[in-house]
Amino acid sequence: MNIGLLGFGSMGRTHSFAVANLPFFYKDLPFEAKVLGVCTKNPEHAKAAAKNFGFPIAAETEDELINSPDIDVIDICTPNIYHYETIRKAIAAGKHIYCEKPLCVTEEQAAEVADLAEKKGVTAGIVFNNRHLLPVMRAAQWIAEGHLGQVLSFRGAYYHSSATDTAKPAGWKQNRDICGGGVLFDLGSHIIDLIYSLCGEFDEVFGVSRIVYPVRAGMDGKEWKTNADEAFYLTARLANGAVGTIETGKIFTGTNDDLHFEIYGTDGAVRFNLMEPNWLYVYDKHDPDTGFKRVECCGRYPAPGGIFPGIKAPIGWLRGHVESMYQFLAAVHDGRQPKPSFRDGAHVQAIMAAAYRSAETGRMEKVHR
Repeated sequence: MNIGLLGFGSMGRTHSFAVANLPFFYKDLPFEAKVLGVCTKNPEHAKAAAKNFGFPIAAETEDELINSPDIDVIDICTPNIYHYETIRKAIAAGKHIYCEKPLCVTEEQAAEVADLAEKKGVTAGIVFNNRHLLPVMRAAQWIAEGHLGQVLSFRGAYYHSSATDTAKPAGWKQNRDICGGGVLFDLGSHIIDLIYSLCGEFDEVFGVSRIVYPVRAGMDGKEWKTNADEAFYLTARLANGAVGTIETGKIFTGTNDDLHFEIYGTDGAVRFNLMEPNWLYVYDKHDPDTGFKRVECCGRYPAPGGIFPGIKAPIGWLRGHVESMYQFLAAVHDGRQPKPSFRDGAHVQAIMAAAYRSAETGRMEKVHR
């Protein structure tokens, strides 16, 4: 499978790393995959990426890759506001699509492209890489097996400290004109997806948006008025009746990549913290004397994963991206939709849209389904 990579910032590099390293992590792969071409906003950057990483093609426009008969998959790592049009063109060209989150900038756009991908029959996946960390996969297994019973409540949070320095030029993900939203889109989409994938669809949300630093250095280094949320807090009720909270922000001093969740049910509970990526904490009320158990996960991925560097080796952040890429390309190979799919991405988009509506109205808002 030949991949056309659009964008080569940190995520473009990460995706190309995942593709290149698939044969190391998975035994007897039923497919081969490579990045055949790359396209960036600045053609010189594309040429440099192609030279440094061995990509055969440095395209001057994304249409070159989208319309090329040699390209099977379009991998979208561009800013959010460009996703919608690129996805539509890729679907029309019959390409399979692997898209960074969020899927689009509005719930209407996200629902539309999910419909279009299904009608066209292309495999269309969204990159929620944290689903593919082994402790999260073990948590999903634990819940699916019924160890939690009925899910009652949850708490999810994703904190960064990257926006605490107002003299540091803002990145495009802090600019609503390019990101389409603020930290809710950037970090919040990840933790929302984890709660959704582990606990079920959302029914209604109450959201509070916050800008802590109204004035900071802009992308050009000059004084700039902050135009997107730097922190977001929401209370959510799920379709199954569970109620919980989700918090996200880039203004939390002392944090690094602090994603964590707690889920409580009638029969048990689970906890996970990305800063301790080798462990899942589980509680079984039928075995109360032991309290929470720390379950060792490390590199114990289901077959055909887990062979490199070995099941006892500590896990790293990149491993979730490798598994995410594997799961998507395996779905392309099998001719099926991946998990998470564009439809999953559209639901997360609808949740965020409801959260933004709530922040404006000051009341609970229904999630459109």
